[in-house]
Amino acid sequence: MKRILVAGMGNVLRRDDGFGVEVARQLARRDGLPPHVKVIEVGIGGIHLVQELMDGYAALVIVDAMERGSPPGTVHLLAADVPDLADWPEAKRQDFLADMHYTTPSKALVLAKALGVLPHQVYILGCQPTDADAIGIGLSDAVVGATTAALRELDHLLHRLQVES
Repeated sequence: MKRILVAGMGNVLRRDDGFGVEVARQLARRDGLPPHVKVIEVGIGGIHLVQELMDGYAALVIVDAMERGSPPGTVHLLAADVPDLADWPEAKRQDFLADMHYTTPSKALVLAKALGVLPHQVYILGCQPTDADAIGIGLSDAVVGATTAALRELDHLLHRLQVES
């Protein structure tokens, strides 16, 4: 069976930024999750994601809030195109590796690729937040409603990834 990692990212103290963590929690609570699918909550510590990828996975799905300029609650599924470390403009900054505990998803993916642990198939399942900067606990109504659509999209993607193996 093809091992698949689903990683919920985000800050649950910044309202809609906690979307990925909430979706990961709901997915992990489900009965009948296939044994080849591992679900983790990364929160804002992207280095944890890189460490987990060192166990070897065929595919990765990151779930996170995603600013795309669409209406709040819109769910987007994107295939990630991860640049090499040498080609990533941010890597040229002197403070690039200063604090890897708070690694953003893009930085974590670039680092995983540089270390040779990034799966060949990487997807980002995101939701347009109502307010990406709001401080507080709990998702907005639009983003709460999007969790069902995101779980449905995850089901389709996980099935498709398994069929392709």
